[in-house]
Amino acid sequence: MSDPSPAAADIAELAGRLARWEAVEEIKALKHRYFRACDAKDPGGFRDCFIAGARVDYGDLGSTDAEGMAAVFESIALQQVEGRDVILDMHHGMHATIDVHDESTATGRWTLRFRQVNLIDNTETVTSGEYDDDYLRRDGQWKMSACRFRRNWSITRPIDADCRITR
Repeated sequence: MSDPSPAAADIAELAGRLARWEAVEEIKALKHRYFRACDAKDPGGFRDCFIAGARVDYGDLGSTDAEGMAAVFESIALQQVEGRDVILDMHHGMHATIDVHDESTATGRWTLRFRQVNLIDNTETVTSGEYDDDYLRRDGQWKMSACRFRRNWSITRPIDADCRITR
């Protein structure tokens, strides 16, 4: 009669699959925090998504480390006129593909649908693009070690004078 308990190899394989699934979910949560920080105009939350010295390349916005990109983010997204935000952003990340390489490294690709209302120029911009990220797990938390964005296309159009924006 055979032993009805799972073989040690089966248990190890299952434990590995579970660890990869948990890593994928933690990385998704990290990227969601990043998108929320961008839309909430939260430079601290933005920085917290990256390891120190992470490389960030956002094409037209520049290529620098995470601290430098946070400064670019602040100079654009935090603009105000008469105490009101004048740059309104909406990041929608989707179609995530995340490959966990081992317990502390992973890569991912995300499609971005981005919309920005610029009340200084009275324009609305819609952009589609792709993020390619590298992730590291440090002190039990996943963070981005590199983040690259490539725009697929973008359209900017004027906002009509009779358009109302409520907040």
